[in-house]
Amino acid sequence: MKKIAIVYWSGTGNTEAMANAVLEGVQGAGAQGSLFSAGEFSPELMAGFDAFAFGCPSMGVESLEDGEFEPMFQACEPSLAGRKLALFGSYGWGDGEWMRNWEEQCRDDGAELACESVICMEAPDDEAAENCRRLGAALAE
Repeated sequence: MKKIAIVYWSGTGNTEAMANAVLEGVQGAGAQGSLFSAGEFSPELMAGFDAFAFGCPSMGVESLEDGEFEPMFQACEPSLAGRKLALFGSYGWGDGEWMRNWEEQCRDDGAELACESVICMEAPDDEAAENCRRLGAALAE
């Protein structure tokens, strides 16, 4: 059984709701999913998982949250080469530039993006939640 880590930061609960939908997709596809807040996850945990979903909302000028999430993610970057992962997050304004930049960063790190990233404006609606479940299922393949 594949083991998938779902690692997220959420200030308002929107990205947390997305993480829970990703978990539903992972479990629905027959894999084992584990939820971690950014503060709970570290590079040392990566060896125990087959794939990863990282979730972070857009902050400020369309960037990752820099107090907790970005330092954790930067610490994990050296271990991303050849790893299967997917990205998700919510935003309140802008056009998704933070996600495009983050995807490029992951590709530059040698990660394999399992599917299209999922972004949504504010709280996830039914379509965004379903896309998150699909993201989880793609990681379980």
